[in-house]
Amino acid sequence: RGEYRYFAYPLPSIVAGLRAALYPQLVETANRWNAAMGIGARYPDDHAAFLERCHAAGQVRPTPLLLQYGPGDYNCLHQDLYGEHVFPLQVAVLLSEPGADFAGGEFVLTEQRPRMQSRVEVAPLRQGDALVFAVHHRPVQGARGSYRVSMRHGVSQLRSGRRHTLGVIFHDAL
Repeated sequence: RGEYRYFAYPLPSIVAGLRAALYPQLVETANRWNAAMGIGARYPDDHAAFLERCHAAGQVRPTPLLLQYGPGDYNCLHQDLYGEHVFPLQVAVLLSEPGADFAGGEFVLTEQRPRMQSRVEVAPLRQGDALVFAVHHRPVQGARGSYRVSMRHGVSQLRSGRRHTLGVIFHDAL
């Protein structure tokens, strides 16, 4: 429960600028992760080139969004998969101040390792903090090499106030 407003093209300049500036900082990690997990896809150095790949596959709807939560709202654990071409990292920027603007509403990540219980991590964000996290899965080093761990993210129930977040997803949607 909450309000999710996806931007349309043309994106606001600050959102387009963030997407273009952050992508090159993350692409090396994304390619390293795919190599470690035995995934053949590699990402171009330039975000515009990656968007061309998305658009050629029919993924033409922009995915950056503003999220707003009020009392009782939450975001169930999920993965932001919107088509065949998925960039493995995304960014959430907290726009509100915990404790002043809202209570509750913690950013939550879960990790499901094969043949193990899920592990939950709460990310303590302050206003203006940006969190980079896995969209779908990430590699973990095991005794016999790297293996794939499934990831989900969400927001715990807001107890009071209003919480606003900017979500920066690098792939476009079908």
